[in-house]
Amino acid sequence: MPRLPRLDAGQGLERFRQQLANVDALPQLCVLGVVAGILTGILMVGFRSLLELGGLWLFPTDSPEAFESMSPALRSLMPLGAALLIGLWMWFTPQVGRQVGVVHVIDRLAYHQGRFPLRNWLTQWVVGLISVLGGLSAGREGPAIHLGAAASSGLGQRLRLPHNSLRVLVACGTAAGIAASFNTPIAGVIFAMEVVMMEYTIIGFMPVILASTMGAVVAQLVYGPDPAIGVPDLHLNSLLDLPWIIVSALVIGLLAGLFVRVSRLGPRLERLPMALRFLMAGGAVAAVAWWYPQVQGMGYDTLQATLSGSVAMDVLLAVAIGKLLLTAGTVACGIPVSIIGPVLVVGGAAGALCGMAGQWLLPIEASDPTLYAMLGMAAMMGAVLQAPLAALMALLELTHNPNIILPGMLAVVVSCLTARQLCRCGGFFLSVTRQGLHPLQQPLMQALSRVSVPAVMERRLVRTQRMVTREKARGLLESEPVWILIERSSDDKPVLALKAADLARWLTEQAAEEEKRAVEEGEVQAPAEQAATEAIGEEKPAKKRRKIKEKVREKEEPPEVDLLEIPGVRLELAPIELQATLSEAFNKLNDSMLDALYVEHGHRPKQKRISGIITRGAIERFYRVDD
Repeated sequence: MPRLPRLDAGQGLERFRQQLANVDALPQLCVLGVVAGILTGILMVGFRSLLELGGLWLFPTDSPEAFESMSPALRSLMPLGAALLIGLWMWFTPQVGRQVGVVHVIDRLAYHQGRFPLRNWLTQWVVGLISVLGGLSAGREGPAIHLGAAASSGLGQRLRLPHNSLRVLVACGTAAGIAASFNTPIAGVIFAMEVVMMEYTIIGFMPVILASTMGAVVAQLVYGPDPAIGVPDLHLNSLLDLPWIIVSALVIGLLAGLFVRVSRLGPRLERLPMALRFLMAGGAVAAVAWWYPQVQGMGYDTLQATLSGSVAMDVLLAVAIGKLLLTAGTVACGIPVSIIGPVLVVGGAAGALCGMAGQWLLPIEASDPTLYAMLGMAAMMGAVLQAPLAALMALLELTHNPNIILPGMLAVVVSCLTARQLCRCGGFFLSVTRQGLHPLQQPLMQALSRVSVPAVMERRLVRTQRMVTREKARGLLESEPVWILIERSSDDKPVLALKAADLARWLTEQAAEEEKRAVEEGEVQAPAEQAATEAIGEEKPAKKRRKIKEKVREKEEPPEVDLLEIPGVRLELAPIELQATLSEAFNKLNDSMLDALYVEHGHRPKQKRISGIITRGAIERFYRVDD
């Protein structure tokens, strides 16, 4: 009976990596999307479970948002304690390990090809839990995005997948984090593509959709199918509401601009000691929380009460203005809290206030303030993040009401334009720019980031020392390479690449010159003389002629040939990893001012081998063809 072939897991994984390096590796990316979605969903359930355990331990009503059930003194002390604990953690953490949240995710995606440090991931757990349970104005969505994106990327790094697939894994973790947090899978997809990836591609969409779906499925298995925020049945009473919706969106856009500008005071406050800045942030929350505990924590209970119409006007004002300034001020003081949840709560309160004003102006025709609260949520989210489509999708999935899309589109567009044009504020998360344009907004870098170097590199090469014999030089050409890598005597000298065609041309020219010289010296016959000799029958066979030529060659050939002295194209090379993307290769070529790189394969320093060469011309040809 014939034996079944044995499957080699290592070879299968290597083949999987090679397939992922190409721009059209859709099936492989979809597999990664499913895995990333499940992993992120599990992490999000774990994070929410820790918040609930904290609620059981700290709060009288077992809810991590029940600050109203505490005494004023206790709930005012909690933000101070939270700021102290976070400050201690940050004090013992290096500067590079303090960045967390969505800003950190975008930064790692833009400048580090989606690779995340472990210590930042651990910091996110600590800061996320303490900031929410400790009563600072913070949400859980930022931690969900960071934890999911970093874990998904870490899985790819563990498997040593190409960096172009790490970018997709980051988007998958982001979408699944939003989906698991709000139970809004479509909004998760749009948020990942619009805010984090900043591009829309078919190759990117499908894995992210699968990841978002799986993240929502995991969350629904634990928490049920209902959205995170219960929304009553809403509808627009009259088209006469539209002018007031425009005015309300204008107000919310101004509030969004205020939020972004206050949060950007961080560079000015950095001159103050970190302890003083953290004390300022915690003290401000503590002062307001004495009278209005609704400004603390995520605020979803306050948002739920706002949508049910049971919140007093003074509380709405405290949330719309106080929570806005407290959240932005906390960010400016250097405490990396999540702002997505608080932004939704602030927008809901501001929208409800505008709805009340509309009922006062048009008591008969005006729609319910709850409708304005929902529109305010979407308008504030869209204006602060400059992500109108993600805000609209969140509005649609939270309400399950397509009739709200018309006024929602109007409100989101007006608020986004107000924040962008009147307040001169870009998206909140695009705080780090390079020459005025973020790398993820550059079409060239986006296109090059979708592909890894194995898809473009030249694999036909041979390696050799600088000094070789003629015989070995001819042997180098037997495998028909394109490049010959010349290894140097020391590591501080760059590796050089010689065109194989130039070596072949030089060897041919040398052989012709030697034969000509041998003919002139009479050691061998010229080809015409040899033909005549053989025609008249003289005993000068080809075998004898070859022996004479070999003797001449042995006599006149130098013992070794210096490949650095051969006329031809030689390129200085710098190393790059096999998993790197074309954007990494392009940046390295520009930084090192070289025209080619050699691609290293292997994760052990002393066991790395060269897999290929990638030139600037190959990258440019790929971009032109892909474009």
